[in-house]
Amino acid sequence: MFAQGPLRDGNAAGFELIETLRWEPQTGFVRLDRHLARLAASARDLGFEHSPAEIDRQLATVEASDAPLRIRLTLEPNGKADVTAHPFTPLPHDTVWRLGIARTRLDATNKLLRHKTTLRQAYEAARAEFSTTQADEVILLNQCGMVCEGTITTIFIDNGIGPLRTPALDCGLLAGVLRAEMLETGKAIEAMLTLEDLREPGTLFVGNSLRGLIAARLA
Repeated sequence: MFAQGPLRDGNAAGFELIETLRWEPQTGFVRLDRHLARLAASARDLGFEHSPAEIDRQLATVEASDAPLRIRLTLEPNGKADVTAHPFTPLPHDTVWRLGIARTRLDATNKLLRHKTTLRQAYEAARAEFSTTQADEVILLNQCGMVCEGTITTIFIDNGIGPLRTPALDCGLLAGVLRAEMLETGKAIEAMLTLEDLREPGTLFVGNSLRGLIAARLA
């Protein structure tokens, strides 16, 4: 049985920071400056050692490929960085993801939720509530019932009037790289969103820096 109340990820000792990037043959790393800026900010806020030169050396180990790659960059508290690369297949343009709503809740007071880390208990619990045949992504609310984020994506709502709306950081969610770009360019604004907002007429999207925006619907 899954927890009905908000989940915290417990003792923070031993966790790592993560950045997941896309590498394209023609352009190299996508949104690299934004990813590195977020990593540096998280390292500063959480007391991690951080050497930009070491991270650059690790990223330089990525071998050129004639196909897109998924790059996973991790940073340990002592400043040790590691990079792994795997083949990446972009989604077809007409993809529509089905969204489940988790019973698992996030705790909006947990400031670690704003950082991308290996502390994944709440997200793994939410994902496990639905099989892959039931939902492509699972949305989490916080303890007050406000919409937060997906297990691997940011949520956006298009009601046909003005910019897309995306949940505010105060609700308890990751400061996503794609999210930050869309806010800074005026393509999105922050809003306090409820489950009813997701059900209103309009278009739902989920997205992240790796995959971009993905059309979605409630399952």
